[in-house]
Amino acid sequence: MTPSRRGVLTGIGAAAVTPAFAAMQGGDAEIGLALDAAMALPVDDALSRLAPFRLEDVGPGRRLDLQAARAGLAIDRALTAARGEAASFSLRLQRIVGNDATLDRVARDLGDAHRGATAAADRLFQRLGIAGRSSGARFEALWRDPRWLFAGDDAGRASAVTAMRTTLAAIRPRLPHVLGPLPPECLAVDVRALDAAEIASGKGGYRILPSVGSQGLYVVDLKEVRRRPRFTLPSVVAHELLPGHMAQMPLEALARPHPLRLRYAAAFSEGWGIYAERLMAIDGLYTRPEDMLGHLHWMLFRIARGLADIAIHVRGIAPDQAEAAMRETLGEPAYFAPFAGDVARIVAEPATRAGEAWLPLRLDRTRPTSRTGWPAWHAGLLRHGRLRTDMIRSR
Repeated sequence: MTPSRRGVLTGIGAAAVTPAFAAMQGGDAEIGLALDAAMALPVDDALSRLAPFRLEDVGPGRRLDLQAARAGLAIDRALTAARGEAASFSLRLQRIVGNDATLDRVARDLGDAHRGATAAADRLFQRLGIAGRSSGARFEALWRDPRWLFAGDDAGRASAVTAMRTTLAAIRPRLPHVLGPLPPECLAVDVRALDAAEIASGKGGYRILPSVGSQGLYVVDLKEVRRRPRFTLPSVVAHELLPGHMAQMPLEALARPHPLRLRYAAAFSEGWGIYAERLMAIDGLYTRPEDMLGHLHWMLFRIARGLADIAIHVRGIAPDQAEAAMRETLGEPAYFAPFAGDVARIVAEPATRAGEAWLPLRLDRTRPTSRTGWPAWHAGLLRHGRLRTDMIRSR
């Protein structure tokens, strides 16, 4: 979940959006000041302001800032002259993801991922003896199986938190061979449910990032805990805690990327959370068929809304038709995203959901084939803060 949807960031998270270039020396400081100035300039003037700098003259973080700013500003300029919905949408994708996120590539990859995930779900449904005319109908049946439901009271919410903590404990020993060593504060994280006062105030789930001497916390929304079957929660832990946001966001806060990089690599953080779920699937976390189905439902949720994004904004499909297609795939909406409200967000934010859904597919394809290369490659992705996908290289 993105920070705007899931609450506030505290602790060292504040540093992620507060550049402090006065403390830098030489070229890094000069570029930082130029980037600050570029934020307030018209696009052409901003690009001119950044043009004289050479990438080889600065450190890796400032180099990434400069690359992202130049790429994103160039796309902003191109958007002013774009003709047609497809061209505009493709540029919007590239603006928040990377120059390689072209419409044709994203649409093809999301379509392939949809077919692959629904086929995998079909095989698991057959193993469990769950029939239905569509994957959505089968997911609906799974959601109503009382074996996987928590009691709708405080005891049920406590059981859900215990289950999430059990998953977190199972993930921790996997991290060294997946991500490599992490700072101790990234590992000092826990989960709790919204308390009674937060529920009464209408608050949704949120996260508090860890910092040195301060524990990180994911505060999960379990108001309607009966709508959150047990098999849906392992992927939530991977996404929101480790190796998801609680690994990526604190490292990014320490790296302090410039706000222009945050703007022009906006899909990376949510994309990383989705990728973390997928990474744990590949690493064998979801051993029970129902847990894997929970994971596949989360994947299909992201893929289906990405396809709806393209259908609405490029192909002229009416929002209600796009919603019907999502229902056919998913049956049950994501806990925090009822179908109608989610489609309304897709309408209001063209290319955002497609970009977020495609980025983890891009990471999947670029990740080293040998697992011995995973820690170094993942560390490179996270060490200096978020990246545009055209900056990511295979190893």
